[in-house]
Amino acid sequence: MRITYKDIDYVYEILNGSAINKETTELKIILNGEPITLTKEDGKIWIQQAGEVTLEPDFAQALGRSVSLRYRM
Repeated sequence: MRITYKDIDYVYEILNGSAINKETTELKIILNGEPITLTKEDGKIWIQQAGEVTLEPDFAQALGRSVSLRYRM
């Protein structure tokens, strides 16, 4: 999938797409070849779990929203 953030295009792949439903609170994606795990806190805010690559909080939220819209979460 694609996302544009701050006028830069990114490509990401959803690893656990078949397991996503309305109750999903964890997303595993690959962003530019790096694995990223996003967790939904308080039922609405997506944050990144610890990892080698650190994303801006707003970018992590944008990725989570993008997946949520795609899978109608």
